[in-house]
Amino acid sequence: MGHRIKTQNRGRGGPVYRAPSHKYKAALRHAGRNDSTLKGTIIDIEHDPARHTPIALVRLETNKKVYMLATEGLGLDDEIAWGTGIEVKNGNTLPLNEIPVGAYVCNIEARPNDGGKFVRAGGAQATVIGKSEDGKVGINMPSGRTKWFHGNCMATVGIVCGGGRSEKPFVKAGKKYHKMKSQAAKWPRVRGEAMNVIDHPFGGGGHQHVGRPKTVSRGTPPGRKVGHIAAKRTGKWKK
Repeated sequence: MGHRIKTQNRGRGGPVYRAPSHKYKAALRHAGRNDSTLKGTIIDIEHDPARHTPIALVRLETNKKVYMLATEGLGLDDEIAWGTGIEVKNGNTLPLNEIPVGAYVCNIEARPNDGGKFVRAGGAQATVIGKSEDGKVGINMPSGRTKWFHGNCMATVGIVCGGGRSEKPFVKAGKKYHKMKSQAAKWPRVRGEAMNVIDHPFGGGGHQHVGRPKTVSRGTPPGRKVGHIAAKRTGKWKK
């Protein structure tokens, strides 16, 4: 009987594949709602192990402290605001129907008052491209796809800071280790061909080779479902 392969173990769950959320600082929801106005001042820029971008610590006018997703250009003592009828400037969070066409936005809500779901990665940005008569706002997402949101969904004006961090090489394995330690990932990752025969369908043999067709059907049972799953075609493109 072979061992569970890595895909099976991940699906089963466990502490190895669970994100260390006890080390994370905040969920980074919008502090204000679209039916009121709230102001605050940035008092610190901090590192968050949960993401690849710095986050800002904000002291609200109610004297409460919250974390927010920082945008490029924000700094200490900058004043920001959430709500309706406020100035459209970098760092402010407004409903999409109040943000002009062509503006860069991030941390967009999927539904009004859900706190922000889309465009939160370091260096990510989306663009407001249009507004419809039924109150929907068109957003050009980082993927290039156009998505329509409810006009009352809030978004932060600006580009998420921390862009380009992934372009810097790790140089040594220790840095890669600590990066993967903060995520729900099993690292280092070993090729199936390099494993023993009981650990992976591609393992074993006198030399490293797959030894079986890599293309498997969609209904292949767990433990065998590795390789090119339900591939429409294989091989090189020939003109």
